[in-house]
Amino acid sequence: MTDSKFQSQQHQLVSEREMSSCEMAGRYVREMTDREAKGWGDQNNALKRLSRRYGVSYWTLNNLRIGRSKTVEASIFKRVQTAYFDYCERQIAQLQHDLELEKAVNVDAHMEDFMGEASQLLAKVREAKKASKGTARAANGGR
Repeated sequence: MTDSKFQSQQHQLVSEREMSSCEMAGRYVREMTDREAKGWGDQNNALKRLSRRYGVSYWTLNNLRIGRSKTVEASIFKRVQTAYFDYCERQIAQLQHDLELEKAVNVDAHMEDFMGEASQLLAKVREAKKASKGTARAANGGR
């Protein structure tokens, strides 16, 4: 890795730490919406699907996505964060399925490495999701 790439990654990590919870929630919603959308013009439908799936109102998600919200309640932030981790978990599960199919067709030594890395990533996301749910319960008074 070159020094400039390393510095760029360090800058990105620092800027993510400096983001407000509202900006982070907006980033989560934008990333989920971009991946959920099935093409140009499907943003609203993608938001509606995400809203139904995760139990967060369409308008809350939309206001976070477009940056209209200047603040976000801790309980809403945790719900959005947990939804994002769940979405990531679904994406990794789909990747693992695709890797299994590829392994069946193309016997390659690298496939085992990819599958191992995907499993490690899935474990990390599940741990983050579990931690997020734990702090969400604490923020809601243990409910």
